[in-house]
Amino acid sequence: MSELDKEIHRRRTFAIISHPDAGKTTLTEKLLLFGGAIHVAGAVKSNKIKKTATSDWMEIEKQRGISVATSVMGFEYDGYKINILDTPGHQDFAEDTFRTLTAVDSVIIAVDVAKGVETQTRKLMEVCRMRKTPVMIFVNKMDRDGKDPFDLLDELEEELKIKVRPLSWPIDSGQSFRGVYNLYQEKLDLYTPSKQTVTESIEFKDINSPELERHIGDSLAAKLREDIELIEGVYPELDIDTYLQGEVAPVFFGSALNNFGVKELLDCFVKIAPSPRPIEAVERVVKPEEEAFTGFIFKIHANMDPNHRSCIAFVKICSGKFERNVNYKHVRFNRQMRFSSPTAFMAQKKETVDEAFAGDIVGLPDTGNFKIGDTLTSGEELHFKGLPSFSPEMFKYIENADPMKTKQLQKGIDQLMDEGVAQLFVNQFNGRKIIGTVGQLQFEVIQYRLLHEYGAQCKWEPINLFKACWIESDNEDELENFKKRKSQYMAKDKEGRDVFLADSNYVLMMAQQDFKDIRFHFTSEF
Repeated sequence: MSELDKEIHRRRTFAIISHPDAGKTTLTEKLLLFGGAIHVAGAVKSNKIKKTATSDWMEIEKQRGISVATSVMGFEYDGYKINILDTPGHQDFAEDTFRTLTAVDSVIIAVDVAKGVETQTRKLMEVCRMRKTPVMIFVNKMDRDGKDPFDLLDELEEELKIKVRPLSWPIDSGQSFRGVYNLYQEKLDLYTPSKQTVTESIEFKDINSPELERHIGDSLAAKLREDIELIEGVYPELDIDTYLQGEVAPVFFGSALNNFGVKELLDCFVKIAPSPRPIEAVERVVKPEEEAFTGFIFKIHANMDPNHRSCIAFVKICSGKFERNVNYKHVRFNRQMRFSSPTAFMAQKKETVDEAFAGDIVGLPDTGNFKIGDTLTSGEELHFKGLPSFSPEMFKYIENADPMKTKQLQKGIDQLMDEGVAQLFVNQFNGRKIIGTVGQLQFEVIQYRLLHEYGAQCKWEPINLFKACWIESDNEDELENFKKRKSQYMAKDKEGRDVFLADSNYVLMMAQQDFKDIRFHFTSEF
């Protein structure tokens, strides 16, 4: 095995997805704790501990307790290099999460034992199914009252349309939760509620040994044996290949807040989760082991550091090795660029990296050179596909509330739109700017960030629109005719493409009927 193969082979890049409040941020933090990346649990939520790395660090996230930006964190564990992408759970940011899923090799889904599968999780699972991404499930909050574990497994299979295979099994739940039996490692893990210590675990190969009663008492021991017999009868042995093809999801039970069951999940994950996988480009399939470097931008983040007005473009490395100060080709511009300070992240703490390998995520300082979906290569013409931008469903006019700060507002809007938080349309009839988003919360985030990061004040004005759709046609005359007839509803997006802003479903349907030669698109493939 070459040096390159070894490095790639030990990479594990994954995202944690869940519904808001299922405990995703807490789970991320506990994984970081095992990687020695942070040393105090609870660092994400508490403000006492400013010095530790945390994953929710944007001001508005701290206030609301939700993850708005996708954070990228890397750490070493047990000889593996692990890259976690923490995604926004809030559905108003679904688009950001969809894009993140294009940059990972596998996914861990966190499910709340009391609430089961929720809508947001279902949607994200569809993307995983489409891309055949391997999935593991962590059933969280076992120390609270919730659903019966067998009912929950049925629900997971039905709602997520995937087969499951429990690899650990809870011993009671809620107030009387005693721990789990780890089927994967044949261990008994006993639970003592504590946020700081990891619980004792005992090698336990033979579940029928009378030792079991000594640890958990007669009735629980009997129930555990019965449950396990049922599991072995109903669920086939875990076959790693079916997991890697995204057909079976291993399930673990635990309580992230109390740091219970997380290490078991991590130990199994590093062993069976896939190392970086081949990625389809328009031209060909790119394999991670190739010598030549390739990568694509899946996310742009303005103001990682409020003291410096800079953006950072996140690159997912698809093949080869990325090196600092080496010339790479920016395919869209067709020109060479080199990066003197590429960074890797440990939450907000970032360090300059000299090299990174396929599977890693590197941050490149960006002064407006990048758009989501851009490709960087060692020289080859490649285009990675599949980073859609969805047609927004909510619209507002954005107006300047402080004429003295026009330039700041302009710059703020530009940078935030590059980030893919929302989309900007300029109405060609009256020149007014319209912001389109997939959720209400984004308007608040934009207003907040414009004020706090750019010192610009905006105000929103209502506009009644149904949908934005990109239009194109091979029939020039018909396109011109359409634009004249609909001139009040024509806009341009950031790329200068024609967008029709339909004010009702009826109007849109009529337009599609009357203008047969025009194609209406509801996603823009970047």
